Amino acid sequence: MLPTASRGRSSSSASRSNNVFAPYLRRIVKWQQMDIEYTFWQMLHLCTSPKVVYQHTKYHKQTKNQWARDDPAFVVISSLLLVVAVSAYCAAYDHSVAHAVFVIISVLLFHFLVTGAILSTFCWFLTNSYLREEAPNSHVVEQRVEWLYAFDVHCNSFFPMFVLLYVIHYFLSPLLVAHGFIPVLLSNLLFMVAACYYHYLNFLGYDVLPFLERTTFFLYPIGAVIVLCPIFMLSGFNPSRYFMNMYFSQGL
Repeated sequence: MLPTASRGRSSSSASRSNNVFAPYLRRIVKWQQMDIEYTFWQMLHLCTSPKVVYQHTKYHKQTKNQWARDDPAFVVISSLLLVVAVSAYCAAYDHSVAHAVFVIISVLLFHFLVTGAILSTFCWFLTNSYLREEAPNSHVVEQRVEWLYAFDVHCNSFFPMFVLLYVIHYFLSPLLVAHGFIPVLLSNLLFMVAACYYHYLNFLGYDVLPFLERTTFFLYPIGAVIVLCPIFMLSGFNPSRYFMNMYFSQGL
């Protein structure tokens, strides 16, 4: 009986995943079905009061019976904003239209989507395998972190990082890529704040799930970032110059 029940739960879980992904993917090309206003509200509060956003995640679970968004608007708008920001960098620092297109596509795919999918898969596996609370008895419904929710958490965490490292960094880039200790100091501080805030939002995203424990694990990378930042400063490493030189062929 037990193997049969286990297969039944696995089949049910797979069925639920398919039921979530299919409409989600269909709505990507249908702007009229996206809640644009609510998406911008989320983006604003992720930068100012992120706990409010995850409080609404609880309401979403109560009304839709899933933690993940069923609206792809956040991913679509984040992608469009990223394309606009990278295009501005290319207009200022690139010398070739073909190379600019390559930079835009590579940043969108690898910085946001592919890296996000890899990090989301890691967190999804980690939370479901090691951080879930044990069910007190067999009558309690087993709860698991949805992969799409893990990707939502990444997208939420990425947006304030985008504001810091793509928007604010763009306007400060003439100063940040200059030679000297001040540019090194400011660049490292900006990257440190962005990385720490990303991991803090990651923590909030999983801490809101009532069936997870030891979610403070997601705060540990912040300690590593704080330790590495002064080391990079003292060594003269400038992350702004490093990434700008990596994407744009002209030396800075």
